[in-house]
Amino acid sequence: MCGIAGLFLKNRALEPELGAMTAAMLEVLTDRGPDSAGFAVYGDGTAGFVKVTLRAPVGFDFAALGHALQVGATVRDDHAVISVPIAREAEVRRTLQASYPTVDIVASGTRMELFKGVGLPALVSTRFGLAGMSGSHAIAHTRMATESAVTTQGAHPFSTGPDQCLVHNGSLSNHNDIRRTLIRENMRFETQNDTEVAAGFLSWKLREGAKLDEALTAALDTLDGFYTFVVGTESGFGVLRDPVACKPAVMAETDDYVAFGSEYRALVDLPGISKAKLFEPEPAKVYFWERAA
Repeated sequence: MCGIAGLFLKNRALEPELGAMTAAMLEVLTDRGPDSAGFAVYGDGTAGFVKVTLRAPVGFDFAALGHALQVGATVRDDHAVISVPIAREAEVRRTLQASYPTVDIVASGTRMELFKGVGLPALVSTRFGLAGMSGSHAIAHTRMATESAVTTQGAHPFSTGPDQCLVHNGSLSNHNDIRRTLIRENMRFETQNDTEVAAGFLSWKLREGAKLDEALTAALDTLDGFYTFVVGTESGFGVLRDPVACKPAVMAETDDYVAFGSEYRALVDLPGISKAKLFEPEPAKVYFWERAA
C-alpha cells in the first residue's frame, strides 16, 4: 500500500505555492506508507544547463565537490542539485563515477529536481524544504515497502530519463522480463523495484520518439499487473490505471490546476476544491496534461 500525490498547475500565479500544496497533500497520506517518501518538482531551468540531483552520505562536503567540478551546488540535507553546462554533462558524470564512489546520481533534467529518503512524509518534506519550492508541477509518493527493504534507494519517485519520473501504487507481475528486455535496449537500473522498470519502459518509449500519452498507452499492452501511475516530464503530467483499476485514485480539475490523490482527503485543502470537477480516473484510460511553452 502506497500513497500518491500529484499537482499540475495551469495558473502560473500559483507556482510559488506548488511545494507547500504538494507537501500538505503528501502528509495527509502518511498512513498509506510511513516508511519512506519522495517527490519531484519541476521548477525553473536555465538555458544551456542541466540540473543533476545527487545523494551522498550525511556530512559529505558538497561545496567542495562543486568547487572541484567547477559547478554550482545547492545543498538540501544529504542531497544536492548541481547545475552543469549541457556540453559538460557526460564529463561530469564520468568524474563522479570515477572519483566519488559514495555519490549517487538520483536524477537529471533541465527543470526537474528529485529528493527522497527514509521516514515519515512530513520529516522527508521538511528535510528537503519541499514547502518552499516553486514550479509548474510536482509528483510525490509515500511508501510502505511490502516487497523490498526500507532504503532511500528503494523509495519513489524513480527517474530513468531526463526530466522524467514515475510514482506507482500497485505491483507488476512481469517486471523481470521487461527489465531484461530493456537492458538489451541499453537501459540501466539501480534497484530490483518494479516501479523502476515501469519508469524505464516509459523512458525507453520517450527516447524512441513517443509522446508521454503514447508511451502510457503502450504500457497498457506491455506491463502486466495492477497499478496506478503518475508520471512527470519536463512539460507534461500523466495518469494511468490498469484495466482492472483496483487501486484507489481520485482527481480534481479546476481552471487553476489538476490534482491527483490516492484518496480524496489529500485534495480537500486545495484552493477552490469545492468547485472542482471531481472524478475517479477510468481504467485503462490515459490522462495527460501539458505545460504551455
